[in-house]
Amino acid sequence: MAPARAESGTTGGSSVGSRHEQKPKGASVGVVEHRPPITGEDHGSAGRGGRATGRPAPAVLPPSLCRRLGTVAVLAALVVVALGVLYAGDSGPGRADARIMATVYGVGPSWRHVALALDFLGEPVGSAALVTAVVAGCLLLRRPRTAVLVVAGAGLTVGTSTLLKSLVGRTIHGDNLSYPSGHTAFATTLALVVALAAADRPGLGRTAGTSLVLTAVLAAGAAMGWAEVALGAHYPTDVLGGWCTALAVVPATAWLVDRAADRTTDRTAGRTSDTGRRERR
Repeated sequence: MAPARAESGTTGGSSVGSRHEQKPKGASVGVVEHRPPITGEDHGSAGRGGRATGRPAPAVLPPSLCRRLGTVAVLAALVVVALGVLYAGDSGPGRADARIMATVYGVGPSWRHVALALDFLGEPVGSAALVTAVVAGCLLLRRPRTAVLVVAGAGLTVGTSTLLKSLVGRTIHGDNLSYPSGHTAFATTLALVVALAAADRPGLGRTAGTSLVLTAVLAAGAAMGWAEVALGAHYPTDVLGGWCTALAVVPATAWLVDRAADRTTDRTAGRTSDTGRRERR
């Protein structure tokens, strides 16, 4: 009887093997495909089937510059407060203001046209057109966070400048509030936002990125500041206060934009992951 059992076992094994051979190629009966869960680290937009693409959305505050810009923001805020306390309630230039204004104020007709053109970019119509153009460029380049920072940064910087003017109460040409310069703050804000986007390019080191950002904000602040002093709209210290206001507000705003965007992405990724699990069940 033992040989019979052996033959039976052999026959049974052959039968099982034949059944496996009859299966279509590529079939996976009883095999469950396990896909890794989508986490908030993907930070990507949703692709086909509701799954994240895995392509990270560029941060508006480059990690390599975060600490340096944080230090600059704190120092700039201290300068804004110090100048505000020093010139609170004044209606005339300080010693440094008088020396600079003696050199810059009263430019010739050709340079006055240049100053008026720069000043127009800080007026409501000019600034609105400039913000619209920069936002459109950011959206075309698929940088939605930068587009948000342009609007939020400009709004908060100009709003902060307006509030400080009322608090400090420094005037020029009668009752015109002058400290800090809103035009200079606005121009510096746009330059800083664009420079931050450019500094986030792959392969650009921290030193080169920092140099790019500082060059952009210095150029924008100097150009608009010169125009405001040349036209007699602000004192030089007003210009410095506006420049520092942008340096204090924009990095903080950029940090908030990144945090809000990351949280939104995490929530979306979590919901997509839960939906995918339910579909597989």
